[in-house]
Amino acid sequence: MAYPEPLERLIALFERFPGVGRRTAERLSFHILRDSRARQLGVAIEEAVQKTRRCGVCFNIADADPCRICSDPKRNRASVLVVEEPRDVEAVERSGAFHGVYHVLMGALNPADGTEEHHLQLEGLLRRATGGELQEVILGTDPDAEGEATALLVLRELDRRGAGVKVTRLARGLPAGSALEFLHRGVLDDALEGRVLLREGRGANPI
Repeated sequence: MAYPEPLERLIALFERFPGVGRRTAERLSFHILRDSRARQLGVAIEEAVQKTRRCGVCFNIADADPCRICSDPKRNRASVLVVEEPRDVEAVERSGAFHGVYHVLMGALNPADGTEEHHLQLEGLLRRATGGELQEVILGTDPDAEGEATALLVLRELDRRGAGVKVTRLARGLPAGSALEFLHRGVLDDALEGRVLLREGRGANPI
């Protein structure tokens, strides 16, 4: 072992992060040793772990339950945008293009990568869709193979549960293979405005 054991442990922990190899882990570790401000990282991690939770309604990350979006009386609760990750919510919120509520699946269907149906926060969405308050479910999963498979899964389960809601998909103006978090406001505006109807809700008023 070339490095002292405490440093080796730190390097090994950094190597467990996605996309971080041995050399990058070493650089990060030595940066922490050199820069006293970097030692605040441990405090920040501890606070994030202790104070960050999941909203019991939409499953987005938050510091309160329900989250600030779900508890906002100004939001349109009849329309829910279904996304894969919390960063997708942040991207849409930055655009200011959507004023409804969200549901975060916490992933996309990808059996090859180990993400199966039961790993997704799908049951909560189905409860909301059959609870009588929702009128429209907007499928905002990424326009890639995994996102399309996830959207089809959600549509299938909504049909299986007999949810009488309108189901739409964000318009194909979204670049194929891209992710919501990297799109600018104009693209999101166009996608929301031109979303595609997949099924009309039973007895629902248009939104």
